[in-house]
Amino acid sequence: MIRSQIKKCFHAFIVYPLIEGEEDEDYTAAVNEYERLSKTIFPDLKLGLMHGKLKPAEKDKVMQAFRDQDYDILVSTTVIEVGVDIPNAVIVLIEGADHFGLAQLHQIRGRVGRNSDESFCLLIPEDECGIENERLQAMVRSNDGFELADLDLKYRGPGEFLGTRQSGFVALRFANITDLPMIERCRNQAQKIFLEDPDLNKPKYQLLYQELKLHWPQIKIN
Repeated sequence: MIRSQIKKCFHAFIVYPLIEGEEDEDYTAAVNEYERLSKTIFPDLKLGLMHGKLKPAEKDKVMQAFRDQDYDILVSTTVIEVGVDIPNAVIVLIEGADHFGLAQLHQIRGRVGRNSDESFCLLIPEDECGIENERLQAMVRSNDGFELADLDLKYRGPGEFLGTRQSGFVALRFANITDLPMIERCRNQAQKIFLEDPDLNKPKYQLLYQELKLHWPQIKIN
């Protein structure tokens, strides 16, 4: 498909999730793939490379060359996620798509379809994981960034509120802080337990006691 669009004088993005690959990484880096694509897949085409380690002036130079149609394909990391307007680019292929959040995929998809020509976004997952591929199907069903972000929260988790992970489910679950009726019920239940057994000695409260010690070991309950 990429070749067919280039033959029509259009251009393409190929996006990878990393800058430099390591031997223990399970998905491929843009720098490594740029070399492979240039030598073995598209040796007859002109490829450019864009990633976050380039200096601002170098990034501007690459983007201007792509805009001027000096490149047929731009191999890139997610640095093109925002602020890139190439009207002649009509196809974006995203490798390792299951490593991206849906909101991020939606942003990258927005790099094409910026004119009246038919455009394409191709998502290539790393494996055949049913759950991940079901998550990616949401990109087909919806073009609403807020809806996709909400779906991603359900599929991938919120990450850490007090840490650095941007996805995943933490051991301690957080409720929606705007759900006032639930917060009130929890408060009433906590007051009831405190009045009945403040030291959590009763057998029925042992699981609660263990959870408290797990998450707040510094608190002395008894």
